[in-house]
Amino acid sequence: MPKVLAVSDKLPIRTDSPVHKGKVRAVYWLTAEDSARLITERGYDVSPTARLAVMVISDRISAYECIWRGAGGLNGVPGKGAALNAISTHWFKLFKEKGLASSHILEVPHPLVWIVQRARPVLIEAIARQYITGSMWRAYTKGERNFCGIDLPDGLQKDSKLDKLLVTPSTKGILKGIPGVPEQDDVNVSQKDISEHFAAFHFQAATDIGVYERLLTEGFDVIAAELEKLDQIFVDTKFEFGYVKGKDGRDHLIYMDEVGTPDSSRIWDGPAFRDSKQVVENSKECFRKLLQAHFSDPDILVNKDRMVERTALAVDNELPAEMLLEVSRVYVGLAEKITGAPIVVPEDPEAEIIAVLRDTFNLID
Repeated sequence: MPKVLAVSDKLPIRTDSPVHKGKVRAVYWLTAEDSARLITERGYDVSPTARLAVMVISDRISAYECIWRGAGGLNGVPGKGAALNAISTHWFKLFKEKGLASSHILEVPHPLVWIVQRARPVLIEAIARQYITGSMWRAYTKGERNFCGIDLPDGLQKDSKLDKLLVTPSTKGILKGIPGVPEQDDVNVSQKDISEHFAAFHFQAATDIGVYERLLTEGFDVIAAELEKLDQIFVDTKFEFGYVKGKDGRDHLIYMDEVGTPDSSRIWDGPAFRDSKQVVENSKECFRKLLQAHFSDPDILVNKDRMVERTALAVDNELPAEMLLEVSRVYVGLAEKITGAPIVVPEDPEAEIIAVLRDTFNLID
């Protein structure tokens, strides 16, 4: 069975802060001393007082707010972490080359590791949609004709292309005290909500709202154009943004987290959709559909009122290993198409990460 990095938050990386553990990534905040040392030794183009972090991506796979595992001890998707990092790094580099904005990535010492600059996140999941599908389509079928403050016409068809790219943000985390915005994670909001309460979303100025929308739409267009060359359709995506302090002492709005990956985007196969209107997913949607087909009561997966049952489903069930290997083929295959290079799947990821962070970066005691 292929090796995966299932746990990414137990590495002996030197830090003086609690390790932040997300669904698939762990962030180790470096000490002020190690940050300053690496900025000097590695020549990073950041403020000399910037705080750095080591971000380690695992091969775990989450869907419907749960972590899933396979039979035979396959606690992740082989190559998934390396594929996601390679895709994001590729797009971040292209954004910078085209003059959009920088990202938080400073160096890539291993396929599963980024050295990053600490950013202060904007509390928005910046979502852009070119087609009506997913949650937007589900809302539309229930009669909703206003989505994130945008009026939608009658007569739209499932999976059809929208007249223009729509920006449909949602909250990142639970925001309190904003009239009309429920105090829940991942709640749809309008541009009006953001403009009237920009500080609550951690924008430093109201004018930065226009900057984030421009970086979102221009970034979307860059990826869509590149995917079109590969005969792939960029359907919708989620970006995240944050502020970092530059060498000039000013705060800059940058891209962060990940962009244009199968985890954060829907990507459809062009020939299948063009020739037969068949949706062939080259993204995490393929895994969601496999889950829905695997369980006898797929309503558990999508019904928010059945979260307790869903959590038990994920904890108590091992998925067929072939299901996770199929996802691996999708992720790795897409990454190799996008980057034009083979994706190296680490043979012993934990040992490799410890070795490079010890020998090259002196971050292991």
